[in-house]
Amino acid sequence: MFRLLKVLSLTLALAALSTFATSCGSSSQSQVRVVQAISDETTGLDINVNTTKVFTNIAFGAVQPTPPAYTKVASGRDTLEAVNTGTTTAVIANTSASLSGSSQYTVLLTGFLNGTGVNAPTFNLITDNNAAPTSGNVEIRIIDGSANTPQGGFDVYIVPPGTNIGTLTPQISGLLIGQASSYQSLNITGNIYEVIVTPNGTQNRFIDQNYNIPTGAIRTFVIVDNQGGGGGVPSQIPLELNDLN
Repeated sequence: MFRLLKVLSLTLALAALSTFATSCGSSSQSQVRVVQAISDETTGLDINVNTTKVFTNIAFGAVQPTPPAYTKVASGRDTLEAVNTGTTTAVIANTSASLSGSSQYTVLLTGFLNGTGVNAPTFNLITDNNAAPTSGNVEIRIIDGSANTPQGGFDVYIVPPGTNIGTLTPQISGLLIGQASSYQSLNITGNIYEVIVTPNGTQNRFIDQNYNIPTGAIRTFVIVDNQGGGGGVPSQIPLELNDLN
C-alpha cells in the first residue's frame, strides 16, 4: 500500500513538472507573422530570425503565414534579417527586435529598395491583440505600409456605406508609414463597413472600400503601394488580414 502511494506521488510529481515545463516553453515563445510591403522588390524575400531562415519567398503584398496563423519564434532579444530569396544578399540588414513571450506581432517590411530616411527598407514591429471584441462589436485596425504616405500621414474614416464624411472627424488621424492605429471597436447595422482613407487634413479619397465584417471579428487593413511603387499614391485596395472570424 505504501509502495503504491509512493508510486502515485512520484507520478503526480512528474506530471506536475511536465506541465510546468510545457508552460515555461510556451511562455518563452513569441508568435510572429510577416507582411511584405516593399513594392519595388520583385524576387521575393526570406526572413532570418537569429540567423535561421523562418519565412521563405515572401512576395510584395503577401503575408506569412496566412492569418489568423502565426509562426512561433524564441522570445527575448532577437535579430531579424531580410535577404533576397535563395541568397545571402541583405535587403534589410540585421535588426534587433525585442519580443515578449506569449505575445503576437506583425513584422511589417516597408520602404523602397534604394529608399532613404523613412523610406529606407525597414522592419517595423507591431504588437497585435486578437482578444475577442466586446459583445456585438467588430474591431478594425489600420496599418500604414505605404512608402507613398503623404506629408502628415493618412486620416481614416470607418462609417456606414454612403455616409457623407464632410462634417465628420476621422477615427484615425495622421497615420504614418510603419505605424498601426489603435483597434477601433465598432457596431454598424448590416455589418457593412466603408473604409475611407484620405491625406491628413483633407477629404480627398485615396481609398474607399466596403467590407462585410461579421460581428465578433477582427480585421487589420494594411495600406500598401501599387506594384513597383510608382505613381506617388497608395493602392486603392488595402491588404486585408483576417485576424479573427
